[in-house]
Amino acid sequence: MSDKPIEGLDRRDFMIASIATVGVSAAFAINAGAANAQDAAAPASQATVYTGDVVQGKKVVSTLDVNDLEPGKKHLLYFQGVQMPTGQQRYASVIVAKGAKPGKRVVLVSGVHGDEMSSVHTVQTVMNQLDPREMSGTVMGVTDVSGPAIEAMQRRWPNSGRGIDLIDMNREWPGNENGVTPTSRHAGLLFNRLLRPNADVAIDFHTGTTGFEVSAFNIASMDVPEIKAIVELYPVAQIFDNHTYPGVLHNAFVDAGIPSFCPEVGAARVLDLELIAQFVEGTMNVLKHHGILAGPMGRTGKDAGVFVGNSAFPILATQGGFVEHLVKLNDKVEAGQKICIQRNSFGEVVAEYTSGVAGEVAGLRSDVTCEAGNPLAFILYQKAPPEVAETYPE
Repeated sequence: MSDKPIEGLDRRDFMIASIATVGVSAAFAINAGAANAQDAAAPASQATVYTGDVVQGKKVVSTLDVNDLEPGKKHLLYFQGVQMPTGQQRYASVIVAKGAKPGKRVVLVSGVHGDEMSSVHTVQTVMNQLDPREMSGTVMGVTDVSGPAIEAMQRRWPNSGRGIDLIDMNREWPGNENGVTPTSRHAGLLFNRLLRPNADVAIDFHTGTTGFEVSAFNIASMDVPEIKAIVELYPVAQIFDNHTYPGVLHNAFVDAGIPSFCPEVGAARVLDLELIAQFVEGTMNVLKHHGILAGPMGRTGKDAGVFVGNSAFPILATQGGFVEHLVKLNDKVEAGQKICIQRNSFGEVVAEYTSGVAGEVAGLRSDVTCEAGNPLAFILYQKAPPEVAETYPE
């Protein structure tokens, strides 16, 4: 089964294979502590600005410095983001647990894609478990970054300003406050005035997309020691050791010198409470690692027998039809092993698909019907770093 994308099909890049790791490590060091370079960027350190508005009993801020908040308390705020076509503002929900003692600042983000509910619930669960009176440092949770996409329960932000369009907000970071699209402007406001200025460490939670389920894994640049140390604290079975591509939120943090990575919490549109518990446990481990919380560590990647791969082999449909998988998520597979079959409306087998590599199943199509060119599965595996970047279809 070829892993080459079929020409002429409308798809976004799913993942990009490893680039030279020394380059990213050097960039991380060079950019440490640096602000994003863009015309409308706010300064790295800035006082909290209250708009004077109160929405559902919660104060609205257009800029936030968590150092301005009262310690030993939990603060619920709305952040004023981009202006919508009606002239009203788009707000993001912000939960800040400000510790009684000073310490590290950790930012937890979810809702960048609108159909990823387990990621939202993971952040909510962590924030609900925190007692600021017992904390050293600050944890900030933002749960609904892409509000219009969440309201539509779809991956992308619906935009009609320049014709009907669906914009993937996780291709817009660090954004531009004067950008052409509302997603770019919203990303710029959030990144410059809320996220980056309040982060010593950042975690951007996601799930698989509608129609395609993924296992519990973390996407991380494991050649960066500060990132590797915290990613390994999660009791999940897979790590995708890959720098992926520009425009995603966790890489915008890394480019700004802030250790960051991306957890993937199972399937879209549902709450997978078992997987959520694993990522909550790992996040609490991260907070303990940074001295924000006291107490013993929970389970880690060692306990889960974590498999680390640096590339994902895509298996693409060559036919339209009904898909039957012969493997499950996390299954180990060998090169040449049959992964799935496809039938037409008469029930006849029209295609059989095999893995081109040995590795573990990291993603499977959950929609039964499938058109030619769509991904059926991804196999996480180890390969030698390519000389040039590779693109993966979705």
